[in-house]
Amino acid sequence: MQEIWTEKYRPRRLDEIVGQEEVVKRLKAYVEVKNMPHLLFVGPAGTGKTTSAIALAREMYGEDLWRQNFQELNASDERGIQIVRTKIKDFARTAPFGDAKFKILFLDEADALTADAQAALRRTMERYSGTCRFILSCNYSSKIIDPIQSRCAVFRFTKLRAEDVKKLMMRIAEKEGLTISEEAMDTLLYISEGDMRKAINTLQVAASFTKEITPEVLYKSTSTARPEEIRKLLTLAAEGKFVDARGTLTDILNTYGMGGEDLLRQVHREIYTMPFQDDIKVRIIEALAEAEFRIVEGGSERIQLEAFLAKISFAAGKK
Repeated sequence: MQEIWTEKYRPRRLDEIVGQEEVVKRLKAYVEVKNMPHLLFVGPAGTGKTTSAIALAREMYGEDLWRQNFQELNASDERGIQIVRTKIKDFARTAPFGDAKFKILFLDEADALTADAQAALRRTMERYSGTCRFILSCNYSSKIIDPIQSRCAVFRFTKLRAEDVKKLMMRIAEKEGLTISEEAMDTLLYISEGDMRKAINTLQVAASFTKEITPEVLYKSTSTARPEEIRKLLTLAAEGKFVDARGTLTDILNTYGMGGEDLLRQVHREIYTMPFQDDIKVRIIEALAEAEFRIVEGGSERIQLEAFLAKISFAAGKK
């Protein structure tokens, strides 16, 4: 089985993490004193939260002991209070291995925990802080209860810069014997949106088809429409050409096999690049929000997408 590149090229040390210089600087200070408080990592997916936690543990304990003193759990697998009372509590209350002062428990997607589970976690963090430090990772800190937030040092991760993603992609392409053009690289950066994990996975999927990485391969392997096709769709609808816009929608869905939510998210990205007047953009975003809500609530994707185009075309006809 082919090795997963996100693991193969995962940074092993804090110095190897890209795009999060301020975070790395603060974490290295903890490594130097061999001590740390509970931590809360907040930020978008694929920006290095899990990698930073593992790299911190590697440097804190060394290669021989970090696996024994570090445990990673994903809160989205078991969201209830039972995971706190069993797995988390059992790990937290046992003594660390070797000469370590404490163990580290990394709880990924902590914002998926229920309110009761978070309340129980708060008590566990208080009771076993002498033997275990917690690192909580989440996309939205607002979903973490205030008592937990106040007990943690907060680290905010930002989306990675294009140049940081590009640097690693070029290194992977060289090691894997891939040929990737400048246009294909721009496409990869567009698709990944600052998400390093998504960029690596996208490159690996494309590489499974061909060693010559082209924009077309990247778009089709990730079910992502070309930006110019999305802009054409919006232009036709905004000009009141509903039938033509509907035909373009059909072509996009058939060519790329996109889901309704994925298409609407890509439409949202392109709205701000369009030369529309502000009032047109406002109407498009309003229609976009309603269509997404209806799809999430179980509405027919095709009907809602066509209704979205119809609203834009109708608004254009009233001008």
